[in-house]
Amino acid sequence: MKTLTFSNHGFFEKFLMHANRGKHELKFTDQALTMTTRALANGFQAVTLFTSDDGSAEVLEKLYDADIKYVALRSVGHDHINLVKAKALGIKVANVPAYSPYSIAEHAVALLMAVNRKIVPGQKLMAENDFRLNRLIGFDLHGKTVGIVGTGKVGAAFANIMHGFGCRVLGYDIIRNTELIRETKMVYTSFEQVCRSADIISVHCPLNEVTKYLFNKDSFSVMKEGVLLINTARGGIVNTQDLIDALDSGMVGGAGLDVYEFEKPIFFCDHTTSQIKDQLFERLRRHPNVLLTGHQAFLTNEALASIAGTTIDNLDAWENSGTSQNELA
Repeated sequence: MKTLTFSNHGFFEKFLMHANRGKHELKFTDQALTMTTRALANGFQAVTLFTSDDGSAEVLEKLYDADIKYVALRSVGHDHINLVKAKALGIKVANVPAYSPYSIAEHAVALLMAVNRKIVPGQKLMAENDFRLNRLIGFDLHGKTVGIVGTGKVGAAFANIMHGFGCRVLGYDIIRNTELIRETKMVYTSFEQVCRSADIISVHCPLNEVTKYLFNKDSFSVMKEGVLLINTARGGIVNTQDLIDALDSGMVGGAGLDVYEFEKPIFFCDHTTSQIKDQLFERLRRHPNVLLTGHQAFLTNEALASIAGTTIDNLDAWENSGTSQNELA
């Protein structure tokens, strides 16, 4: 199947080529799919998309006009594509329903440890030959209450790590993971109770109409003073302006973020010779109590190999039978 991979970003190609083993005619572009670049898909049967691509109704219509029949998402999340429109057009869409949950869970732990133990400020002071410690005080994780919003595979992996640290684990999800309860003694409770009780809150749920701005001024207002917020899920789950206000007031003590709600025109691109005009983003990344990474939590060899393997499996299934078990639309 002749397939174009948008948003290659230089790191997907070797994994996709290895998984493909010559079965499909794969072409690559570092450019994201947009209304401007959609013409690149002319002459292809399928495209593979990443979270930085635009899968809006308008763009899907142009893909349909270009006779694209299949869209393989290289992600679990699918908030960047209009599934209703894809189904109406008869374009089949499949995702990667799961890959290494440890990649994201471990990155969340790295953010938590770095924020709590002031690793980045400490390095800045060291570079200035200032070895005073009075601004670098953190706290023991052992014995603290960790709230986990979303206890799927990634949330479960994070819960097990926190349990290993000796933390009390609270969970909020529409589905209760009974195995996780046995493994970590997790206590499922309401979202409000997670906010009220947790010393640390880590976000591992999808972005949808229910979770959009789940974390806002109201939820921040009931949290323990000095709570740490970790988000490796989707930026739109957190209202950034409300988070900055909560950080400024001291209600939120620190945030470790791998995502940002308006990240699409910023992340995965080289801006070294251009100016970023998003003032909210500038305030966020310059905040002294924020550690922000550029949507890299998934970026491990194991996760990339798994994503590539499932992406090729979806193309195989479509070519062989016209249907993939991972179809969303």
